Amino acid sequence: MRKKNINHQNSSEQPFSRRKFVKYGALSLGAGAIAACGANPSTETTDTATEASGSGSPESGSPELIVKKEKVVASWLPIMQTTAYYVALERGLFDQADIEVESVKFENPNQIIDSLVSGRADFGPPGTAAGITVLAEAKAPGTFKVFGLQGGGIKSNLMNDGLIVTPDSTIASFEDLKGKTVSTIPGIQWKTILSYVLKQNGLEPGSTVTIEQMAVGLHLPSVVSGAVDATLSLEPIGSIAEATEQGKRAMVNPVAMFISDPFYSGAAVLTSKFLTDRPEVAKKVVQVIDEATKIANDDFNQVRPIISEYTALEAAQAAYVAQPLLKRFDDLDATDLDSYQKFINVFSAEEVLDKEMSAKAIMLDKSELV
Repeated sequence: MRKKNINHQNSSEQPFSRRKFVKYGALSLGAGAIAACGANPSTETTDTATEASGSGSPESGSPELIVKKEKVVASWLPIMQTTAYYVALERGLFDQADIEVESVKFENPNQIIDSLVSGRADFGPPGTAAGITVLAEAKAPGTFKVFGLQGGGIKSNLMNDGLIVTPDSTIASFEDLKGKTVSTIPGIQWKTILSYVLKQNGLEPGSTVTIEQMAVGLHLPSVVSGAVDATLSLEPIGSIAEATEQGKRAMVNPVAMFISDPFYSGAAVLTSKFLTDRPEVAKKVVQVIDEATKIANDDFNQVRPIISEYTALEAAQAAYVAQPLLKRFDDLDATDLDSYQKFINVFSAEEVLDKEMSAKAIMLDKSELV
């Protein structure tokens, strides 16, 4: 299936095989300045002529209705958690809200945050790294407002991550990783998560267990080859591993077991500048993503084909990947806020954050929408 031709930076689309999957790149905060995103967020409007009646041609004499479209820049990752954004684009929801989206794709979550901090983008659709968002907010207070969360949970039976091993492996828990090597996604977010979880299971990273960080596309091949004993991987690595019989999930949603249930590693994010400078447009963006999230949640099977058009997944693979937990702004509740706070607290426990951060303070409040 032909992938959508969308402007992007620092990405290289490659055909998916059993041993390749979309590469996120480094997650670490402060990885350096990003490449130019192609355009700065625009405060200008675009005039679009549409027919008010008849053909609108000079011969018909029919008047034309001039529709003003607001331009916004979105920085996004081609992952499962971003599904609602794909739905919004495919269903024309931004167009219906008179918004012109400049869609900038990255393979590196850190670059999304950098583009938002630098003012090159207005919002990060669902799938923006929730942990890195907090770390960036700690360095530049007042930069972000989170208006949605994405992940998985044990109670919801919706998947976010898994401990992936070979089909014949005897590893069934984190405790079984003593003396072994486990890999995860590069960067501060998932290294911190894995270190914390291992310690909760009586292991000491760097001593009783070795952590390696590698691009997501290498997770399954590294397990199959024996380069590592296990990987802590985001979906859809687990789904692909089991469907191709190259691996299995030793644990499903293991992070939710030791940090919070539900567990949200992704977020939808507005910049505070965007919200302040163009509140009406920001409100429309929130409403569009909320509507798209509801569509995805109401009938996920219906939107599966869309996923393969925006990610490295092939259509056949999109048919069996696990459904993520997608929470829209209107549905966020105290449980979600508590779960996000527990995730934030992990960065404090691991001494990545040197000050306390409040999930409530970074969340968008309904009173902030005009």
